[in-house]
Amino acid sequence: MGSYELSPEADNDLNKIWLFGLERFGVVQADKFYFELLAQCQLIADTPRQYPAVDEIRAGYRRSVFRKHSIFYREKTGFVEIMRIYGQQDPENI
Repeated sequence: MGSYELSPEADNDLNKIWLFGLERFGVVQADKFYFELLAQCQLIADTPRQYPAVDEIRAGYRRSVFRKHSIFYREKTGFVEIMRIYGQQDPENI
C-alpha cells in the first residue's frame, strides 16, 4: 500500500470542499464525500502512474479526476504528494 501526503494547499482545498458540502448538503453528505476524496488519494498513492501526466499544466504533475474534482499530485521518493484538489477552479492557478 502506497502512502501520500497533502500539501498545505491541498489540505486547505479539502477543508473548503467539506465546508461547502456541509452548507449545501449537511454533515452526513459532507463527511461521506470527504472520506471518498481521501479514499481516492489512497488509490492514487497505490497506483500513481495509472493517471495521466499533465505537464502542459505543470511539469511533473499528474491528475486524477474524481466526480467533478481534479486531484493534482506528483510522485516523490517513497510517497505521493497531493498538491491541489480542484472543483470548478481554474487549473492555470495550480
